[in-house]
Amino acid sequence: MTDASINSLNEQTRAAWNANSQIWDERMGDEGNDFHQTLIRPSTQRLLNLQPGQKILDVGCGNGLTSRWLASLGAQVLGIDFAEEMIINACKRTKPDETSVKFQVLDATDETALLRLGENSFDAAVSTMALMDMAQIDPLMRSLAKLLRPKGCFVFSVCHPCFNHVGASMLAETSDVEGKLVTEYSIKVKSYLEPSSISGLAVENQPQPHIYFHRPLHLLLSSAFHFGFVLDGLEEPAFPTQDPAQTNSFGGWNNYNQIPPVFVARLRSGER
Repeated sequence: MTDASINSLNEQTRAAWNANSQIWDERMGDEGNDFHQTLIRPSTQRLLNLQPGQKILDVGCGNGLTSRWLASLGAQVLGIDFAEEMIINACKRTKPDETSVKFQVLDATDETALLRLGENSFDAAVSTMALMDMAQIDPLMRSLAKLLRPKGCFVFSVCHPCFNHVGASMLAETSDVEGKLVTEYSIKVKSYLEPSSISGLAVENQPQPHIYFHRPLHLLLSSAFHFGFVLDGLEEPAFPTQDPAQTNSFGGWNNYNQIPPVFVARLRSGER
């Protein structure tokens, strides 16, 4: 894509998240949804291995739920997001005594703006379900290689590029097995290797669709590798098996216990 087309997509994405900020804030609240509570937070906490007092950059912080959570674990956190309305909501939800977390409007695709935060300023960075909302990720990866201290890490989570994207469909098949109805859940993948961008909904009834940027794993990770990161940890969390009587409709990810909807990875910067 040309720089002009990337900038156009970036501005469309920013406008959509500003428009959707209120309903997103109401839906996520202070604790997030079941994805955050059951899948993302446990994996992020294990991979980050946070030590009290560490300085963390939260990229694409939204309403600040991950930033405040990390601060509650003892970190000093700066949350950044390019959507001004998201940052307004993040500040509103932050209590006056939560002094170890701050927020700033900053576009994570703007390398110049990122580097103003200062080289070697952060022990680690996180990005919770945000990279698939970015028109480009090379500027972020290149910047993080400078912003992180030697051997610092970047822990990110995204919708799983293999199973949870616009080229995948959820299936539920019910069959009679010796007089008992058995439902099996699976994912049909009709496209994967080609990167794509398409509008979609993060939550029901959001005012404006936003753009998802699908990147297969080799493209998602090669950007980091190019700027000196190594992959030294990953998890593919799925929802635990439930009592069939408690499952939702086939569209609920809690039915797909052998298929991870989320990909969580740790990238480690090399010594400089």
